[in-house]
Amino acid sequence: MATNNKKNTAAQPTVETSQAVRDPAAEAESSSVKNSPGRCHIFYVSDGTAITAETVGHSLITQFGDIQFIQKRLPFIDSVSKAEAAAREIRNAGGECRPIVINTVVDENLRRIIREASGLKLDPFNGLLSKMENYLGIQRKPVVGQAHGMSDYQSYENRINATNYALAHDDGSNLNFEDADVILLGVSRSGKTPSCLYLALQYGVKAANYPLTPEDLERFQLPETLLKHKDKLFGLTIDPFRLSQIRQERRPNSSYSNIRQCQREVSDAEALFQRHQIDFLNTTHTSIEEISGKILMALNLNKRLY
Repeated sequence: MATNNKKNTAAQPTVETSQAVRDPAAEAESSSVKNSPGRCHIFYVSDGTAITAETVGHSLITQFGDIQFIQKRLPFIDSVSKAEAAAREIRNAGGECRPIVINTVVDENLRRIIREASGLKLDPFNGLLSKMENYLGIQRKPVVGQAHGMSDYQSYENRINATNYALAHDDGSNLNFEDADVILLGVSRSGKTPSCLYLALQYGVKAANYPLTPEDLERFQLPETLLKHKDKLFGLTIDPFRLSQIRQERRPNSSYSNIRQCQREVSDAEALFQRHQIDFLNTTHTSIEEISGKILMALNLNKRLY
């Protein structure tokens, strides 16, 4: 949690004299809970892309919804001059609390420069590596940017090929699904395309998607080209009111974004999923990461990834 480091200068003789032993750390923690800051800077510092630091940071800050986090990524900090510049930027950050710094820089000298800047320092990557060294009884061989580098060329190539596949099979543009790992179904603007691209970029999964057309919904039947790949199908649905808002941004005041039209399409799509016994997920309040994870589990694709 972000901490408030402003000292309380008001005298409190009754509280102080009633305690045999004072615990400054406990007092600071209590103060930070009572006076939670409204805004706080958080820096993701790395000698690579900073994706690892940012991923960890996003997971942490979602637990503190009352705080406005001002996020800044500082990637490719791989020299003394860059580390010093990063430290200056951290020290000069404003806000109502000292900044939080999530640091995954490998080089110890550069990490030391970052640590000398003000704020709360979190070093999850190197902290975990040290524990692994102790457990395994061997020292690591630090490589800058290894976490998201191209050390595994086959994995990298798989992700590129999967991304090309997702783009070529987006929105029903190609109905040849023989090579697909998963085929996402849903009404227009239910989250199919971003989910397919995330699955491709992150996991190398070949994901195609097919938009349920008014004809499909009216016939209450999926095309045969989809049904022959039933084991690859997964449905996405969404709250009709949210769907209407999204469509309104694209085509204002149209029948496409009309709330009754959205309600009808969503209801028919879910009924179609149930008729064909296709697993489906409501994406209204679900992140792309969570959607992808649930798809991988539902279609038992996790085993193929490792």
